[in-house]
Amino acid sequence: MKTKTETPVAAPESNQTRSVKIIGVGGAGVSLLDTLPGDEFAGAGFVAVNTDAPSLDASAAAVKIHLETKLMRGLGTGGDPERGRAIAEEQFSTLKTACESADVVLIIAGLGGGAGSGISPVLARAAKETGALVLAFVTLPFLCEGNRRHQQAQQSLEHLKSVADGVICLPSQKTFKLIDENTSVLETFRITGGLLVEGIRGVWQLLTRPGLIQIHFDDLCALVRNRHSESVFACVEAAGAGRSREVVEKLLAHPLLDEGRALAESDAVLVSLLGGKDLTMAEVNRVMEQIGRHCEHAQIIMGAAVDAEMKNHLSVTVIAAKHNPVAPAESPAAGQSGEPAEQAFPRGAARPSSRCMPQANPFSLQQREQTLAKNAGGRARKSGSRMRQEQLPLAIISKGRFDKSEPTIHKGEDLDIPTYLRRGVPLN
Repeated sequence: MKTKTETPVAAPESNQTRSVKIIGVGGAGVSLLDTLPGDEFAGAGFVAVNTDAPSLDASAAAVKIHLETKLMRGLGTGGDPERGRAIAEEQFSTLKTACESADVVLIIAGLGGGAGSGISPVLARAAKETGALVLAFVTLPFLCEGNRRHQQAQQSLEHLKSVADGVICLPSQKTFKLIDENTSVLETFRITGGLLVEGIRGVWQLLTRPGLIQIHFDDLCALVRNRHSESVFACVEAAGAGRSREVVEKLLAHPLLDEGRALAESDAVLVSLLGGKDLTMAEVNRVMEQIGRHCEHAQIIMGAAVDAEMKNHLSVTVIAAKHNPVAPAESPAAGQSGEPAEQAFPRGAARPSSRCMPQANPFSLQQREQTLAKNAGGRARKSGSRMRQEQLPLAIISKGRFDKSEPTIHKGEDLDIPTYLRRGVPLN
């Protein structure tokens, strides 16, 4: 009697051989790093980077990098991103060494403070120099945290987008759409952190989980590398007979996707589906068909995987990116020359002590007096009474805590420079 031989089915291909390092930066980043389940993210290298020693001591990360100088005296950055940037530049080689041998570097940070805002862009640049694919997951502060933190976060976000391959951004203010009047502050921050962790989990699954429909690492690199885009994300789940329809409805109503508007504005979309062994091809097709209708002009890359524990459930993670060609972010002192920050202030170079530096006037003294005479009705001054105006050789003093504040630019002019200097008006 002949026995029936079964044709072996090829095992799903995996990206597990790819080395991934997850780096938490600053107080918020290190805290979020410690919430990642070690068993779920098995194989990833965990690195904590901060200027605050106590937060590193409490962290469970395998590698801890304490950025410190004698000037800080153990007080950290004091909420100043420039101090964070300076110390990161000073120890650039240490950060670069921490990123070596990684194919993918995932950076986690909360923007708005000193460490996360200042160190993250420098770390992203260090990771890029090692050849890794660099994705950053960041939160922006609540509006109630003040305009100073909000402005610092926006400046850091622009710097980060100029060097990282992609930035997945979560504005904390959008969390208000998910809470009510009775939600405590602690619970609100827990929800915000949980949303960011969902985005990290979605990318991790794309990179490592064997799939029936596999997203290859090279495909992922081709989609996001050197795009310098800002991305939004959402992760939803449904169960039961109508789960495919329900997950689409949840996606289109998700506040982080701006009720579906982010899909319509995106030009690249990553979709990861995860279901049990009962997941049908019709359900996969239905979900992708609906998502495709809402982002017709986007390049879509999809992966699907099966998990026996997901019986009767369907989970969908979407990351939508809008490509914005971002010029390298300008530093406060480099804004008027148009030079990128890294060119205006090379790594290790000292910044000017003050931003109130007199600018050379493009008009000669004779041209200015002719203009003044014309405005006065054509009555030019006699050459014998011409008065020469010179700038007093006064030293520029420090502005204290306003020394690193942004210049007040209006229509291309720095309003912090006296009007008579900007307009070339001689004083009698």
